[in-house]
Amino acid sequence: MTASLTLACVWAVVATVIAMLPGRFHWRAAYVLIALGIPLVGWVTYQNGPYIGMIVLAGGVSVLRWPVIYLFRWLKGRSGSPAE
Repeated sequence: MTASLTLACVWAVVATVIAMLPGRFHWRAAYVLIALGIPLVGWVTYQNGPYIGMIVLAGGVSVLRWPVIYLFRWLKGRSGSPAE
């Protein structure tokens, strides 16, 4: 297992532990996890190829699903489409 995949697994374990903490820590921790996760996904993709990189990206999105949902809602609101 490459170093990038090992760190991606550590990232997933840390994200799981943070998810078990009280809710007041979640958003601050999510920002840190995103800041660490984006370059980590790039490193995994560089070392292991695009398919493994997409799997790691999907795993990260599944862990951080609420920030992604809010991002899509924000982008939809900025696109000028009428609100539902």
